[in-house]
Amino acid sequence: MGISYIEDMQKWVEEFTFSVPVSVWFSETDMYGHLNNTVPFKYFEHARIEYLKHVGQMDDWTDPKGQTIPVVADLQCDFLKQVYFDEHLDLYVKANSIGKSSVDLHYMAKNRKNEVVFTGRGTIVQIDRKTGKSFAWSEEQKSAFLHKVMN
Repeated sequence: MGISYIEDMQKWVEEFTFSVPVSVWFSETDMYGHLNNTVPFKYFEHARIEYLKHVGQMDDWTDPKGQTIPVVADLQCDFLKQVYFDEHLDLYVKANSIGKSSVDLHYMAKNRKNEVVFTGRGTIVQIDRKTGKSFAWSEEQKSAFLHKVMN
């Protein structure tokens, strides 16, 4: 199965350096014990926030007097293996590309067998809190993303 945003799966997997652990709750499963297909998006949100803290992007966004906020412009998930109640996953995040006011983030979930169980990607855009218009990354913000992309 080809995934449009992944050219070389092995290389793509090796580029991730940041992860957060998650455990599958009973309430996140369907009647067959499988992870509900909406839940990875919740996991992406958790991992994205932790990643953005890690690269130093959250301070202005969480300050009520801050000028900018992030919005999710698109988000997708591709399922590779079944996931069940009480599984423990590591959810990885990386900045794949950086635009003028956007960043394309990639996601990968691995189970305890080190198997990739689902992948994802999505774009967030930094906007002006008052106008709702896109707001360009500062050089410092770009540098923080680029530094983490390369390390």
